[in-house]
Amino acid sequence: MLRRVKAAQNISRMCVACGTENTAGLHAQFLEVEGDEVVAIFTPRPEHQGYPGRLHGGVASTILDETIGRAVSIAEPDTWGVTIELELTFRKPVPLDAPVRVIGRITRDRGRVFEGSGEIVLDDGSVAVQATGKYIRMNITDIAEGDFGEEWFADTRPVPEDIDL
Repeated sequence: MLRRVKAAQNISRMCVACGTENTAGLHAQFLEVEGDEVVAIFTPRPEHQGYPGRLHGGVASTILDETIGRAVSIAEPDTWGVTIELELTFRKPVPLDAPVRVIGRITRDRGRVFEGSGEIVLDDGSVAVQATGKYIRMNITDIAEGDFGEEWFADTRPVPEDIDL
């Protein structure tokens, strides 16, 4: 299904999911799409391997956690989702060296705590990994030390008008 991209979310310098200077990171681009979902796009590389030719399950967990947690910032740009609980179901292996789409959304909003779900979708449209989680809303000043302003900035990569989910 083709979905309109509304905006690209900010990225950082050293984050394992989006960090531009993290040589081992995923370098994911996070896009807000119609329907209040976040889509992460990245290509797993050999340094993200678990079994030969396959994305490590911990890395799959990382990108799902990040994508679901970012869904809160669509409506609340200064709010961060900090993980309380994350549960995953692994259905298929995720191959290396091919673009991967990760979709995340809020499924239940209980005020300070929200719940979300997400999935890693392969090129053929099949779901490789599913996740559900609980997150607490927090301000960055309550999470990080130092000047976060130097760490968080606009993603200048090209943004597609639409994305096929």
